Amino acid sequence: QVQLVESGGGLVQPGGSLRLSCAASGSILTINDMGWYRQAPGKQRELVAGISRGGATNYADSVKGRFTISRDNAKNTVYLQMSSLKPEDTAVYYCSVQGRTKLGSPFLSWGQGTQVTVSS
Repeated sequence: QVQLVESGGGLVQPGGSLRLSCAASGSILTINDMGWYRQAPGKQRELVAGISRGGATNYADSVKGRFTISRDNAKNTVYLQMSSLKPEDTAVYYCSVQGRTKLGSPFLSWGQGTQVTVSS
């Protein structure tokens, strides 16, 4: 079983910055893709940013140039640095991790979600 623990959400003024972290633990053999999603009230969950094991990244058009995803493979942790935040970035942010357990089974795990509120 693989568990994800998120941290770093909160309330920030427009134009401000926040850094989210998501640490994976448990019976992990390898981690492949890691990503961040968000879900605003009344909307579907959407991909914000993703990063492969080799470091290739992709971003939603709405966050390009403002958000940066990174990972520390030694710590099984993925980060999301968010800058120039806008009120429309307000949402619950979830991390997602894919990989294989020590038993060789594939896994896809989700974090518990962390609230990001951008408001003056």
